[in-house]
Amino acid sequence: MTITAKRPGATLRDSGRGLVERVARVRELGIVVALAVLFGVTGAVNPEFLGLDSLRDILLNSAIIAMLAVGQTLVVITRNVDLSVSSVVGLSAFGGALVLADNPGLPIVVVIAGCVLLGAACGAINGLLVGAAKVPALVATLGTLYAFRGIDYAWAGGRQVNAADMPDSFLSLGSRPVLGVPLLALAAIAVLLAVGWMLRNLRSGRELYAIGSNPAAAVLAGIPVRKRVITAFVASGALAGLAGAMWAARFGTVDAAAATGKELDVIAAVVVGGVAIFGGSGTVYGAALGALLLTGISSALAVLRVDALAQTAINGALIIAAIVLDRLLALRVAAALRRRRYRDAR
Repeated sequence: MTITAKRPGATLRDSGRGLVERVARVRELGIVVALAVLFGVTGAVNPEFLGLDSLRDILLNSAIIAMLAVGQTLVVITRNVDLSVSSVVGLSAFGGALVLADNPGLPIVVVIAGCVLLGAACGAINGLLVGAAKVPALVATLGTLYAFRGIDYAWAGGRQVNAADMPDSFLSLGSRPVLGVPLLALAAIAVLLAVGWMLRNLRSGRELYAIGSNPAAAVLAGIPVRKRVITAFVASGALAGLAGAMWAARFGTVDAAAATGKELDVIAAVVVGGVAIFGGSGTVYGAALGALLLTGISSALAVLRVDALAQTAINGALIIAAIVLDRLLALRVAAALRRRRYRDAR
């Protein structure tokens, strides 16, 4: 019988990873509890909030934000941010709607694929600016946010595509249920599960966490940091393009201003969902739960007739609280790892 001894460094890394994953699960469980309280209290005040139509609208509204939050998580994990997602959604939504309006016989799958490719191209521009040109992500994506929106306005030229201009088969995607669940929500869940599996099981996914935890150490470890960062931005852009197609199918009427300002909702969902804004930790499941929580809060406040400005203030307070909580948890984890290192050294 052979006995394999683990190196102290490997043991420390494994214990540290386990501790971080336990903290992430606690954060996600906290969001689930918050959702239960939110729906329970609001439903008690106004039972219509728990009606099938209301729940369906919440799922539909959160599906697009959750889709964007999944892509944003890939970027934030690498210690970057993508502020241009709303402009990519608007550009791909208008582009897809316009193509369908001008070519009603074109297969819908081709149009959706075109939206995804358009989004991926926008993401590649962001990735090259950040990963290759070393422009800070905040600066680069803020610039492309305005650049992509400007292209959208130039392309639209003041034109608006209405639901009557698009085929019913496409518009039905925005409301069609499958076993009682909206198709858009099922699409978001499918993407969520695929990306979540990739981050947990594939080497490329784990390397994103390594880059966010310590970019310099990731380079020394031989991780292709530039390639991974560019890939994360391309994936975020591609999902934003898919979300653009979902937006057009969901709302029908599309112009150049579609999805303006939604980047803040996406970042809020990611941060509230427990993805560390400083990179290196978090899951797409938490980000999706954050999207569902924020959408649920907005719907609940609307049902309770709370002023829209108050809703914005509440979302801002949630972001601040989440960032403070992330910082406190990071300090607690670091302290716990230092204690374990001290015990292992003795």
